[in-house]
Amino acid sequence: MAKTKTKRSSRGSQSSGRSGGRPSGRPAGRPGGRPGAVAPRKATVSDWISGARPRTLTLAVAPVALGSGAAAAINDFDWVLAVLCLVVSLFLQIGVNYANDYSDGIRGTDKYRVGPARLTGAGVANPKRVRTVAFASFAVAALAGIAVIVITQYWWMLLVGAACVVAAWFYTGGKRPYGYNAMGEIFVFVFFGLVATAGTQFVQAHTVTEAGWVAAVMIGLFSCGVLMINNIRDIEQDKLAGKRTLAVVLGHRGARIVYALFLGLPYVLLVYFTVLYFGGGYVYFSAILTIPAIVIGVTGRTPREHITALKLSSFSALLFSLALAAVLFFQP
Repeated sequence: MAKTKTKRSSRGSQSSGRSGGRPSGRPAGRPGGRPGAVAPRKATVSDWISGARPRTLTLAVAPVALGSGAAAAINDFDWVLAVLCLVVSLFLQIGVNYANDYSDGIRGTDKYRVGPARLTGAGVANPKRVRTVAFASFAVAALAGIAVIVITQYWWMLLVGAACVVAAWFYTGGKRPYGYNAMGEIFVFVFFGLVATAGTQFVQAHTVTEAGWVAAVMIGLFSCGVLMINNIRDIEQDKLAGKRTLAVVLGHRGARIVYALFLGLPYVLLVYFTVLYFGGGYVYFSAILTIPAIVIGVTGRTPREHITALKLSSFSALLFSLALAAVLFFQP
């Protein structure tokens, strides 16, 4: 009898440990101190590469390509500054991704996610190490940004760079992350659209042309679309975690409509380049990826469909931007 009671008590304790409720803040997947708990595996190189979220890095390349194209259109392209801007953009994006991994993981938000496992949330990497990698990425971006400033002598841009890093960290970091309050799209539009594109043209051409601003709005919209479809996939899970993304606020139907607008509006604005620049109309061929992305994103119901739409959205943004940049580079 004693053995039976002990066995039942143990089962009851384990069941209680698995019960629902609010996340404790301990990264999901990490052992909770229960006797006999199996330690999680260690993160592999593949895990760390995945943690950088490579499919989102197209959104770091796109604005630099467009900004450089806008500079080339007025014969002011500088390849050294263009490469440095690309390093800033890429490592800022990588830093954001690792910072999100860390912050969402320690809050327990990733406990509910249905997409690819995260380093912190899955418990395969020490949270402090993930945070360190995020800060290291920001540092690389900062060093490249300082090099741009030294070359151009635009010392006031130190404030812009600092604002980028602070905004990147507090997207999901800090006590009141604005990414948890339906403001993520604003950050993406401003920093990975306006600032990245216009800034790239400005440091090369010392001005931002009308074409540069229109291009900046275009890639900003694409970036918002990628974020939106990612959050549409996680609407139910984010509700459980108390994360109020714009997709959660709008609901499934509203979020899908806004997603379609984010990806469709750049093609409306493309009329500007079609009318004023030779070859601008050829950029419409990039819709070969954008249209399927919209269709799948609007009609899809499963995580797999949403991930497919996410990939298509990301690569359509890159294809659109590279095609338009080529048009601007090779103006007669």
